[in-house]
Amino acid sequence: MLAKLRLDPFLLAILVAALVASVLPARGGAVPVLDAVVAVAIFALFFLYGARLSPQEALAGLRHWRLHAVILGFTFVAFPLLGLALTPVLRPLLGDALAAGLLYVTLVPSTVQSSIAFTSVARGNVAGAIVSASASNLVGVVLTPLLVMALMTTTGTVSVSPQAFGDIGVQLLLPFVLGQVAGRWIRPWVTAHAAPLKLVDRGSIVLVVYSAFSAGMREGIWSRVTGPALLGVLVVCLAILALMLWLTRWVAERLGFDRGDQIAIQFCGTKKSLASGLPMALVLFAGQPVGLMVLPLMVFHQAQLMWCSALAARYATEQRTGD
Repeated sequence: MLAKLRLDPFLLAILVAALVASVLPARGGAVPVLDAVVAVAIFALFFLYGARLSPQEALAGLRHWRLHAVILGFTFVAFPLLGLALTPVLRPLLGDALAAGLLYVTLVPSTVQSSIAFTSVARGNVAGAIVSASASNLVGVVLTPLLVMALMTTTGTVSVSPQAFGDIGVQLLLPFVLGQVAGRWIRPWVTAHAAPLKLVDRGSIVLVVYSAFSAGMREGIWSRVTGPALLGVLVVCLAILALMLWLTRWVAERLGFDRGDQIAIQFCGTKKSLASGLPMALVLFAGQPVGLMVLPLMVFHQAQLMWCSALAARYATEQRTGD
């Protein structure tokens, strides 16, 4: 039980970055320097995403189109509809920034590493999970900003400049495409050095968190939130996760998918990516209380890791017993 409740080291680093930014935020001349470093780190992050994904593997996996359609449907249709329905209820209870952050959680793509890892532990369709999770992140670079523009601006939650789409293209999509092109030559090296390069991935996100919370401190974000509101965010995140874990499994069973596909649908269709969501938030919500708006995503990230870790272990035990 203690092992299941232990904080993920990555999340711990993120929490430390948020705490340091709350005490020692970047100010004055340090701000443009930090912005430049974060831009380079995000570029490297998405370049590596592109370099890792083999186009041949992705095209081969797309033959199982029903599986991927269902997972993408949960990620970019069911989740956003749920977030949109909850926003009018949550805004007066939690405040504009946190309610906007919870809506944003429902719009970001699925995770890659944890979706694949949990599917593997649970002995599900790992190949399908690889393709679906990767496709979710690729589609999300374009679709998430469009969903933000369509749902968050029209509801008056936030304002997003059309220029943000150009920034997303330059900072996220361009390095991904360059990584795909360069992958022909560097993919074996990237695969062989996966462990040290993971530090680049995680270090980039930690930098993004520090930058976002530094900006929030300069804007006085913590004067706008209360303890009960933060508790409310946790409760809502757990409720959303519980509902989607049940719904993905129920729909997969009703559509006649086998056990391996059901597991892939459940774990890929319920995840929300901190690694993709944070950099996009920094670009999309520039000049707004980004620190508070990404806080629900950080909470949801830890909740999904803990819950799905226990669920994957249970599925693995059931499968071994059945064998």
